[in-house]
Amino acid sequence: MVKGEFERDSRYIATRITEDGRDGFAVEAGRYRLVVARACPWAHRAVIVRRLLGLEDVLSVGFCGPTHDKRSWTFDLDPGGVDPVLGIPRLQDAYFKRDPKYPKGITVPAIVDVPSGAVVTNDFAQMTLDLSTEWTAYQREGAPELYPVHLRDEIDEVAKRIYTEVNDGVYRAGFASSQEAYEAAYERLFVALDWLSERLRDRRYLVGETITEADVRLFTTLVRFDAVYHGHFKCNRSKLTEMPVLWAYARDLFQTPGFGDTVDFVQIKEHYYVVHTGINPTQIVPQGPELSGWLTPHGRESLGGSPFGKGTPPGPTRAGEQVPAGHGAG
Repeated sequence: MVKGEFERDSRYIATRITEDGRDGFAVEAGRYRLVVARACPWAHRAVIVRRLLGLEDVLSVGFCGPTHDKRSWTFDLDPGGVDPVLGIPRLQDAYFKRDPKYPKGITVPAIVDVPSGAVVTNDFAQMTLDLSTEWTAYQREGAPELYPVHLRDEIDEVAKRIYTEVNDGVYRAGFASSQEAYEAAYERLFVALDWLSERLRDRRYLVGETITEADVRLFTTLVRFDAVYHGHFKCNRSKLTEMPVLWAYARDLFQTPGFGDTVDFVQIKEHYYVVHTGINPTQIVPQGPELSGWLTPHGRESLGGSPFGKGTPPGPTRAGEQVPAGHGAG
């Protein structure tokens, strides 16, 4: 390990919510609440997958605000600063319900068991896979197969590299505490982005002919790239808009229902530039970048494939879950 290298603690609460309830928590409509923050890329995955699969009526969602202190994410967007379903002001209250001495960070996304008020899981990687594979009885008609059996090995292989080199790679660069660690992280990140550009040059999606879990996982980093990672995390060899294949691919996904309509650029920028005082002690939030390009034609249809295959796109975003006006790219 290079001196000064950022290392993420990836030991999450591994309890799963499954169809057979083998961990003590069975899939059940209305029993659980997904707690997220629009600013967080890991939580953003769950927001996208829940919407694509049409699970809004069976798995409610609570939104934390974009900033937090050292103690916890908070429900400061809700009236009185209290989540209306869980009745708590801080997500840490649900973690402490499970373990009064919970020793680790209070992270989103988290799924909370509403009757007990306790967190069930914060394992963001397994969480979205389970929404695809264990919640099938409640998915909408026409829901896409985001983790099809015949492609799982390839999806897992691609997603692993995306996680280590890109999703976490931007953080490895941004939180490096030595020049050597930063330069190593920077190199790894752009080697991976170049690999992804080559992979996507002649195929519309990362694996197969439709969107999969792999695309969701890459999108949440790409959509934040120019707004925060390029400058704030010093990932500045190229902007996303200067990487033609990835920029077109990202726009294609952004313009697909369930992706761009879940992106809140205002909250994303506020989170990174205000919370990370070690990197940005002034907490000044930049005005840019210009966002209208996200809605320009991408031309990726010529590569074949279709986002939902034999399925259908999700309907309009539910009332109360829309990104606030002026926070998107429109």
